[in-house]
Amino acid sequence: MAARPFHLAWFLQGSSIQAWGSPWTGNISEEWMHPSLFLDLVRNMERACFDYILIEDSIYIGQNWQDSREIFLKNGMSVPRQEPSIVAALMAAATTRLGIVPTLSTFAYHPYLTARIVGTLDQVSLGRGGWNMVTGSSDLSAQNFGMPRLPDHDDRYVMAEEYMQICKGLWGSWEPGAIVADRKSRTLIDHTKVHTIDFEGKYYSSRGPLNSGPLPSGQPVIAQAGGSVSGKRFAAKYADTVVAAPRGIAAMKAYRDDVRAEAVAAGRNPDDCKILFLCSPIVAETMAEAETRAAGRATAAAANVDMRLAQIGWSTNIDFSGHDLDAPVGELTTNGHQSSLAMFVAKSGGKTLREAAIAYSSQGYCIDAVGTPDAVASQMAEAMEEVGGDGFLIVLPDVSRRSVATIVDGLVPELQQRGLTRRAYSHALLRDNLLEF
Repeated sequence: MAARPFHLAWFLQGSSIQAWGSPWTGNISEEWMHPSLFLDLVRNMERACFDYILIEDSIYIGQNWQDSREIFLKNGMSVPRQEPSIVAALMAAATTRLGIVPTLSTFAYHPYLTARIVGTLDQVSLGRGGWNMVTGSSDLSAQNFGMPRLPDHDDRYVMAEEYMQICKGLWGSWEPGAIVADRKSRTLIDHTKVHTIDFEGKYYSSRGPLNSGPLPSGQPVIAQAGGSVSGKRFAAKYADTVVAAPRGIAAMKAYRDDVRAEAVAAGRNPDDCKILFLCSPIVAETMAEAETRAAGRATAAAANVDMRLAQIGWSTNIDFSGHDLDAPVGELTTNGHQSSLAMFVAKSGGKTLREAAIAYSSQGYCIDAVGTPDAVASQMAEAMEEVGGDGFLIVLPDVSRRSVATIVDGLVPELQQRGLTRRAYSHALLRDNLLEF
């Protein structure tokens, strides 16, 4: 029986200096203002027939360690970061088939602006644009926009319902065939096919129509990371692809089953929502070399526990600097990024905070994929077989031309040989490639 193919995408951790202190990263600390590394990355991804790149983003500088920015600035942790929609446009110009999906926060961009940015990206990429919808996770980011704090987590999703309705309404404000371009009648646009949306909600309002015109995709691809109950429900209702981070095969399967059931409850075909699991493969020529590199991640984490906890705190909105490193992790709650906290807690069972930070920073997200291209391909294939689909989001802590090559020139050819990932794009539009299998 032929192998069932799965999807590959790339989770790029922000348009910023990547792993500048790691080996083989070149002069990225001097060259970071122009994203040449990222443009090389997307060209290589397209050569390997990935579905899309998701540009993760934050809109603040961390201060979640000793109430100071020092550790974040000194070590270049998630800073500097550039506006992802600008980098996305450059990526779109450097590619012809790869989907380009920047992150835009609902609290930082008015829905009309988001609809216009994403719609324009879809236009200039000829149907390959998308939007990673996030509601925000840090009060520090809210304070950059004049708010004392973010709304409560579940309230943010209530607000996001209105936000999404406005965006979808604006993208649909141009009927198919609105641009007639009739030279005889000197009519470019049929005005009867362009409509206001006149949306008046509790939190947002917009008149419309969208002045940037219709989208090649009609509606762009929506990505979302649903970790909480409300997040999963929202993703199941609206997302075309979901960023998932449950730890272990059983949790991955349960997560996928849960989201698909929610999609059915929302009246959707669950196959229209592709769930991609975060994976950080360590691929090397020999198993011994791969295991040495894996051990090196743990060694580096153990030597820099404060940095690792600061980074965890950055995403979870928790300052761990006052916690006892050698006490059990205990109960943790947050108004921040709940899927990140859930992943940290899942890896911390029975561990001290120190041990949990090391494990969280050195393990490979949903599964540990370590070895030769053949071995890692087998590990990924077995995981997909047990989980049921739909694919993986590759995320590397040390993005460089060398590390990218281990994936696109080492791992992917092995996956293609087995019929597990595509060898060529069948469609021009991102959504059609996602729905291909």
